[in-house]
Amino acid sequence: MKLILSRKGFDSSAGGVPSPILPDGRLVVLPIPDAQSSIPYGAISHAGEPLGPLVADLTRGRITADTGAHLDPDLTRESLPRQPGWRPVFGQMGQALGHLRNQGVGPGDLFLFFGLFRRVERVGGCWRWVGDAAPCHVLWGWMQVAETLSLREALPASYAWAGYHPHCQRQGQAANALYLARRHLCVGSDDDDLPGAGIFARYAAKRRLTAVDAPRVSDWDLPDWWYPGEGRAPLSYHGDLRRWRRAAGRTALRAVARGQEFVLDTEQYPEALPWARELIRRQAN
Repeated sequence: MKLILSRKGFDSSAGGVPSPILPDGRLVVLPIPDAQSSIPYGAISHAGEPLGPLVADLTRGRITADTGAHLDPDLTRESLPRQPGWRPVFGQMGQALGHLRNQGVGPGDLFLFFGLFRRVERVGGCWRWVGDAAPCHVLWGWMQVAETLSLREALPASYAWAGYHPHCQRQGQAANALYLARRHLCVGSDDDDLPGAGIFARYAAKRRLTAVDAPRVSDWDLPDWWYPGEGRAPLSYHGDLRRWRRAAGRTALRAVARGQEFVLDTEQYPEALPWARELIRRQAN
């Protein structure tokens, strides 16, 4: 089984700003802009918050409620009105899809989605960044794969509910696919009927990747078991062992600046599954 850390949402290059952490701790993921998408920001909500006002305020009008949004991954039914049969879904294409295929990612594997976040406040009826709050990488969602669907050909009739998805607007490309979620998580014997996909609605220190007071958001603080010693293959794209360091019972990682999908083989890192399951269980409870 593979565990995939997948970078999604606004950042300094895609969107130009972080996604917001609201004053009550809610993580609101801003999907990247997409001129081909039929879904405007004004139609989407995340964690109960409409995205239109947020994206307009935080980008100072550069991106508006009418701008097309690349809603991907799409993990919660409440984000949009849904057709019958809808289920959580994630699309990938091009080089990033090639990496997932080369790593053997498929049914049963678990995505943990992370993004760049920063705290915001509401002043004078508008959203703005908290001045002394630094941005950080945070895990914000998960999805376990039930099946994959190639979009090289027309969308099968039984998947018509997915026609809204941005990757379905790019059908016909050889390297373009959808990953569809399991209904229930299956990573161990004590999953307690946990959902196969969802969002971590609020900020929590346990899901923060960026080390506290780190000079770069890519300086991560991870549990000790992440360290790729004793012949274990490192997290993909992080094969340079100079990026890794052990200290005080933790593992420090200088994460790569670019790249979307980072894959870990849980057969070599059996600690990964109980760690991920506990994060999801805490959200479900």
